[in-house]
Amino acid sequence: MSTLDRLALAVLQPGFVGTTLPDPLARLLEQGLGGVCLFDANTHAGPEALTALCGAIHAAHPDAVVAVDEEGGDVTRLHTATGSPFLAAAALGHLDDLAATRATGAGIGRELAASDLDLVLGPVADVNSNPDNPVIGTRSFGSDRDLAARHVAAWVEGAESSGVAACLKHYPGHGDTHLDSHVDLPVVATAEPEPFRAGIAAGARAVMTSHIVVTDLDADRPATFSPVVLRTLREELGFAGAVVTDALDMAGASAARGIPEAAVLALAAGADVLSLGPATPTDLVLETRAALVLAVRDGRVPEERLVEAAGRVPSLRRRQPTASAGPVDPSAGPRSLVVEGELPDLTGALVVTLETPVSAAIGDVPRGIRADHDGLVVDGRPLVVQVRDLHRHPAREAQVRSAAERVPVVVVDYGWPGPFDLPAARIVTHGGSLPAYAAVEALLREHGWSG
Repeated sequence: MSTLDRLALAVLQPGFVGTTLPDPLARLLEQGLGGVCLFDANTHAGPEALTALCGAIHAAHPDAVVAVDEEGGDVTRLHTATGSPFLAAAALGHLDDLAATRATGAGIGRELAASDLDLVLGPVADVNSNPDNPVIGTRSFGSDRDLAARHVAAWVEGAESSGVAACLKHYPGHGDTHLDSHVDLPVVATAEPEPFRAGIAAGARAVMTSHIVVTDLDADRPATFSPVVLRTLREELGFAGAVVTDALDMAGASAARGIPEAAVLALAAGADVLSLGPATPTDLVLETRAALVLAVRDGRVPEERLVEAAGRVPSLRRRQPTASAGPVDPSAGPRSLVVEGELPDLTGALVVTLETPVSAAIGDVPRGIRADHDGLVVDGRPLVVQVRDLHRHPAREAQVRSAAERVPVVVVDYGWPGPFDLPAARIVTHGGSLPAYAAVEALLREHGWSG
């Protein structure tokens, strides 16, 4: 294998299917593959299997970086069967308790470190300034820039204290979009750099790019492929760590060009770690490596750029932990709730769940308390309606309005707290998590619900 081949392999971060390390991927790791990103398909067998998997990856390549999306709240890969034991970012922002946010980052980091993981793809540093955002929402600490910045910094401090590297996302800001970059190419006018600046100052070792066009910076290219946008990260925000791409299989990155070409463009723009997405076939990894090598040989990407990128990857390996934040405050769950309107007597109430579409970033994770029915059922008894982002789904909103005109209704919204003008009470959780569900259940019981 040539030096260029090894360098190109070092900057790639594929996903794969299975809870054990496949032989073809093990061989790539032995040849210098820079790391892997774990998804639901890799983690569902439990912590012991996950630790064994990460151990096998590091045995094949000691400097390989094992990454995972584990934000807490709605985005979890380690707790797909139950939901996350950690509050969502929006709930932490609502509390505005920096010690709680720092403890959450530390708790997630300690959990990942215990399973031999290196890089947590969090926190989200986006300011959710668009309440109709379909992909960020409760993953953001809030719609206020300064609040988001201080909580991003606290979460980073907690995570990095565990030895796990934190990754700010999605630069230069995905919060004002109304499209999901998993399936579209969003366009926004301006960047939202301040939370990223705060997270960098707090010690985040990685920053993830976004597949969005920011017209004030570069109207022609998504941020992941824009030297102009990534130069602002280095020169204006002073970031010296590793730039990680969001998954290149997303439509915002590769729909028009394919993953190998997307990898070339991202590397040329200044990205260091090229995340290829889940379930990456070995042939695609090899094809992408070949595309990078060809781009260097053809002069599209300077060899120095590839050397620089490969040199940054080992900096994301887990370090020795430092003194860290204490345990998560158990009162944080109840304190994250907001009740709008007066809760009625819920004696004999039915709990129903109305499903609404969620982004691929969230995935298939249980949400809410145990329901009596999936779908709306009105039989004269009070209703507790569990839903996510009701304000973004007019048909669902009309169903709830119709029910509320006939029986007492309490809406429990696990999504972003958008506009609400229904003749019903609303409980806002600021995201899904086990602490939020327990707090909702306790509150309903206080008003007569027996479960």
